[in-house]
Amino acid sequence: MVSEHVQPESRYKPFVGLSLATAALTLGLIVFGAIVRVTDSGLGCGNDWPLCNGTIFPPLDNITAWIEWLHRLFALLIGMFGLATLVVAWRHSNKQILGMTALAAALFVLQSGLGAIVVFLDLPPTFVTLHLGVAMLLFAALIAANVMAWYQPQRAYHADSISTLTNLNATFALLVILTGALVRGSGATLACTEWPLCDDGLLLPFQQGQLAVIHMIHRLAVAAMSLTILLLLRQVYRNRQENRIKQIALAICLAYLLQVGAGAMFVFSVAGPEWGALHVGLAAAVWGLLVALATIETLNRIGLRSVYTRTK
Repeated sequence: MVSEHVQPESRYKPFVGLSLATAALTLGLIVFGAIVRVTDSGLGCGNDWPLCNGTIFPPLDNITAWIEWLHRLFALLIGMFGLATLVVAWRHSNKQILGMTALAAALFVLQSGLGAIVVFLDLPPTFVTLHLGVAMLLFAALIAANVMAWYQPQRAYHADSISTLTNLNATFALLVILTGALVRGSGATLACTEWPLCDDGLLLPFQQGQLAVIHMIHRLAVAAMSLTILLLLRQVYRNRQENRIKQIALAICLAYLLQVGAGAMFVFSVAGPEWGALHVGLAAAVWGLLVALATIETLNRIGLRSVYTRTK
């Protein structure tokens, strides 16, 4: 029996391309979902699913129905790409990559089911938030599988502050996304019309009602994450030698700053749909980059060179 290292760019190239394309489409679907929400098109097809108001194609003059219908069509496209990705992962017979891809497939099925429930129940905020959360987990699984297929660990090292900060920021990113979805779903989008504080310069606007409090909880989560993102960037540049890790950390910081700016513009533009969609897209991009960095840190920590090794 002889162990042989196989370069990921040769053996896993088809999977890398397919998984990256599926992840990119999933990011696009998340942004499209934000467009559905900010244009109030969630019930553009009524309570029908998968049909649209009892028909396969919506009327040409019903813009909200077309937005919702195209969102569903987009999801179907991702399902086809995801199935192809799963087949390619199975053909390569790598347990780690196959397991992560199978998880992504299961999350896609769950997300589709939640999408139907959201429509049937008239967009309840809890299920809308859960639907987005599962979409983010699907995106994360695809990103992790993709990184596992092309990244070759440089060295094995023990968990340190960077590993902890990466995981903490990933948790924060998901929390920020979910609280943002709750803000939209509960009708608290314009509960605070000023930025960065709420109306009348309040940090905790309890006297302005529950919606204002929900809105400010989201902003406070964003503020807390700003500090941990900067700390992560500082630690990476001080304690990691690999340029790729430094580049990802810098991209996380820049994308996060843009996300915060888009959030501010969403408020200043009185919930302009273009800013809302951009805000969600950048939040998903930050989440994806953090998942990629967390995967790299995990691979380096446990030295998973076996991902690229086969036995003859």
